[in-house]
Amino acid sequence: MRRSPSPRISLGLIALVAFVAGCGSNPATTPPASPSPSVSAFPTDMAPLPTPEPTPVPTPRTVTAIVPVADFRTTATTIDQTGITAILAGKNKQFSSLELVTGDADAILSALSLTQSSAGTHLVLAPTIDALSKDMDSAAGRLGLVRASQVGASVRALGWGGKSLFGVDRVKSLADWPLNATFTTEVPSSAAAFDPTQTWTVAAAGDVMLDRGVYAVIKTKGLGPDYPFDGGTAAITSRYCCSPAPRSWVMPRSKRLDTTQDVRNFLTGADLAMVNLEGPAPVKSTYHAGGMSFTFNQAYLVGLKNAGIDVVSLANNHIGNAGRQGMRETMAALDKIGIAHGGVGVNAAAARAPVLFTVDGVKVAFMAYDAIAPGYAAGPNLVGTAELSKGSPADDIRAAKAAGAQVVIVYPHWGIEYRTTPTSAQKSWAHKMIDAGADIIIGNHPHYAEAMEVYKGKPIWYALGNFVFDQTWSEQTEEGLTLELSFNGPTLVQAWMHPTLDLNSSQPNFLDIASGKYVLDQVYNASKGLNSW
Repeated sequence: MRRSPSPRISLGLIALVAFVAGCGSNPATTPPASPSPSVSAFPTDMAPLPTPEPTPVPTPRTVTAIVPVADFRTTATTIDQTGITAILAGKNKQFSSLELVTGDADAILSALSLTQSSAGTHLVLAPTIDALSKDMDSAAGRLGLVRASQVGASVRALGWGGKSLFGVDRVKSLADWPLNATFTTEVPSSAAAFDPTQTWTVAAAGDVMLDRGVYAVIKTKGLGPDYPFDGGTAAITSRYCCSPAPRSWVMPRSKRLDTTQDVRNFLTGADLAMVNLEGPAPVKSTYHAGGMSFTFNQAYLVGLKNAGIDVVSLANNHIGNAGRQGMRETMAALDKIGIAHGGVGVNAAAARAPVLFTVDGVKVAFMAYDAIAPGYAAGPNLVGTAELSKGSPADDIRAAKAAGAQVVIVYPHWGIEYRTTPTSAQKSWAHKMIDAGADIIIGNHPHYAEAMEVYKGKPIWYALGNFVFDQTWSEQTEEGLTLELSFNGPTLVQAWMHPTLDLNSSQPNFLDIASGKYVLDQVYNASKGLNSW
C-alpha cells in the first residue's frame, strides 16, 4: 500500500520590534500630554524602517510527457520531429495539419523548438482535449500532440522516434520517453497523474483449432506444437480467382516478410493473453482430416502455454465434440500446464463463474458464454458450458463487480458464420452486459472479423475471426484481428487492432500496413452507425 508522505510544516521567523517613543517625567506626578497629530512617532533623528520587499515566488514548472495521437483508424504507428516539420510545411503524406489544445500549445511547440507564428497555417488549435479528440475522428488527416494523461481509447496513440508509451513494447519509465514539454501554468492534478508503471496490456485473439490442417502441420509435417505461434510479418502480393467450388471466392497470394516470431513476442510480452480454444483436448484424441468435429492432442496444448496464453474460453459449439467427459479432461489438461479457462464447469454455477486475475494491482475478471450449442449447456449437476441465453450474464457480471473486479472482459461465442455484421440478438446481449458493468466484450464464432461498436464508451468486438485455423477457402477466413489493449490502472487508454493472416493453414502472421487495410476496412465498413471512434 502506498502512503502519502506526512505534510511538512514550515516555521517562519516572527520578528517583534518594540520601542518606547520618548522618555517623559514620572506619570505619577506629571499628567499625560494630549498627542499632537503633527508629532512623528519616530525620533526626529531616525528615518522610518524600510518596507521589506516580498520574496519572489518561483513560477511552477512541470515537465509532462507529450504523445502524438491520430484518428483511431490510422495506419500510422510512429512519427518524429522530421514528420512534424513536414506536416507544418504541407508535405506530410498522411497528415495535413497539426492540432494542439490552445492552453498547451506554446509549451508543446517550445519543446519542438517552434512557436505559433513559426508553425504557420497548418497549425490548428482546439479549445479542449474533448474537442481535439472529436476532430481526430471527423478530420482523419490531423495529428494531435497531447499530454500523456489525456490519451484515451478513442484516439490512436503513436510512437515518437520509434518508442511507444503504450502497448506491449512500451517504455516502462518516463525517463525513457523522448518527447516532453515544460508547463509554467498550473497543471491540474488529473493532467499530471500519468504513471507508466501503472500501465499494463491485454493481448486478445480469436479462434484456435489444433486438429485437421493444423494437426497435419504439427504432426505430419513435423513442425511441432510451437510452430503455429511462431509467425512474423506477411504481405499480400496479389489476389486471384478463385477458391474451389462451390465457394469460388477470391483468394490472396502472400509472402513472408520476416521470421522474427513477432506473434510469439507479442503474446508473451502482454501481461494477460487470451484466445478462444475451439474444441476439446480429451485424453484420447482422434485426428480428423476433414469435417466439422474436432479433438486436440493434449500434448499440443503446450504450444499455447509456450506462447504466453494465460486464459482460454471453452464456451463454444465444438467443446462437446468429445462428449462431456472430454470437457472434464480438457479442463484437467489445461489445469496441469497452468492455463486458466472459463465458460465450462462441472455445473452451471462453475461454468458461469469468472476467472480472476490481479495484474499490477488491478483485479480482472474473464468470463465466457456460448450462444450456439445449447445442447452442451451445463446444469445444476451437469458439466457443460455457460449458455448465454439461459440465466443472466448481467447477474454474473454484477456479482463479479461486487466481488471486487475492476475490469470485466467477456468472451461470448455467438452470431452467424461467415458474415461481418452482428445480429440484433448479439447487440442486445452486448448492451445488457455493458449496462451490468462489463468493460470489454470480445466475441467469436463467425470466422470473419466482424463489426466493432462503442456503447456507453465501452468497446465491443463482435468477432475477431480466426487466429490459428485451417479455413483456407477465402481471404476473410484466412485473416483475423488480434487486439492490443493498454490500461492505466483500471482504465482502458488504448485499443489497437492488428490484422493477421494464416500461412501454411496454421500460423497467424501480422500483416504489413498496406495489406492489413483490407480486413480493417471490412471491420469499419460493417461498423457504420455503431460507434464514434
